Amino acid sequence: MTDVSPLRAGHARWIAAWFGFFVLAIAALPRPALAIDIQRFTTPGGVHVWLVEEATVPLITVNFAWRGGAAQDDAARPGIANLLSAMLDEGAGDLESRAYQKRMEALAMRMSFDAGRDAFFGEFRTLVETRDEAFEMLRLALNEPLFEADALERMREQILTGIRDNETNPRNIMARTFSTVVFGDHPYGRAVEGTAESVAAITADDLRGYVARVFARDNLTISVVGDIDQATLTPLIDAVFGGLPASADLAAVPDIAVPAEPFVHSTELNVPQTTIQFARPGLMRDDPDFIPAFVLNHILGGGAFSSRLYEEVREKRGLAYGVYSYLYPLDHAALFVGGLATRAERADEAIAIVREEVRRMAQEGPTEEELAGAKAFLKGSYALRFDTGNKISGQLLMVQMEKLGHEYFTNRNDLIEAVTIEDVRRAAERLLGDGEVFIVTVGQPVDGSDG
Repeated sequence: MTDVSPLRAGHARWIAAWFGFFVLAIAALPRPALAIDIQRFTTPGGVHVWLVEEATVPLITVNFAWRGGAAQDDAARPGIANLLSAMLDEGAGDLESRAYQKRMEALAMRMSFDAGRDAFFGEFRTLVETRDEAFEMLRLALNEPLFEADALERMREQILTGIRDNETNPRNIMARTFSTVVFGDHPYGRAVEGTAESVAAITADDLRGYVARVFARDNLTISVVGDIDQATLTPLIDAVFGGLPASADLAAVPDIAVPAEPFVHSTELNVPQTTIQFARPGLMRDDPDFIPAFVLNHILGGGAFSSRLYEEVREKRGLAYGVYSYLYPLDHAALFVGGLATRAERADEAIAIVREEVRRMAQEGPTEEELAGAKAFLKGSYALRFDTGNKISGQLLMVQMEKLGHEYFTNRNDLIEAVTIEDVRRAAERLLGDGEVFIVTVGQPVDGSDG
């Protein structure tokens, strides 16, 4: 992800002060965050927008995404979307890279891009007083990027440096290894950042080709939060996005099944800690048991300091500083994933404890007390996702992309509250099955057996 719009010192202090005030002001609002008033409309240019007007401070945040992401990279040159995310603010229109950056600095605007597996994301923030000029800079970036040779080589070298550094980083080795082990030659099996060889081969024409195929109106999602009304926003949105092609030309990405049988895959690395990731098939986001499984996961490993895995692995045995699990639904696959890092000589012990706890949850499910605690926490903490305009805009984008409907903000806590002990036990049976997980490790070799 790139976020390379430096602010002048004066503007930086001013906007930071406003952001700080905005956090406090939103937190003090009498209405709950879940009661946000979402205006949903389609511009004359055919662009669908969700807008929340928030006049507390003179800021505007726009989050947007195109379906496609790194899964749309050329199979022979993975890393195109990631390199593109670093290039979009490196010169556009008649402004070469340095001039473009200086203009962003003068406007005290922020612009960043990120390539995910299934979507290409953008985030844009501006002050109201420089709104029109800032939106024009965004328009140039998305419609008239230059991809100049000097800037391309500079960004390429930055990414290559990161790739080289990651070759000895256990976490990054794990990320690449896990994707390869789980997804093989599927697009999900390719590293989002690419490889040293593939990144070296990417050309400006590859970037232009990706933009031409992916940046369209029919796969575009937009959310806006800030001091702006629909009438003022509409022409700005159409100026930025209305000139894009009506339809994307996306390559088909097949669904892929996650391994269901247990195994251990070890990558040897001479480091004092062993990084461990465990997984099994998960549930897609639209599965009717996703919410019960979400609550279940909070109890098992998603609840940080309150989870069973944290209690057994960290508190009782001191095997790891932290342990986690989460549901990971993609567009074409779904996983239940967890992990930890521990001293190499205790890796087998940690794996055995994880397996034992997953099996116990699969066979017995949680207790009524655990369920009540998880529901209370998940409901109470939800409002924290709405305490800044940036967070609200991100939530609007997520709900749209996951096709949850605008009512989700009102209904979400009701969905959590409605989960019964029978629901979570059913979800445990579906999500965890026989309780077996497959294991991927990076570090000293592990035995991986249950003994």
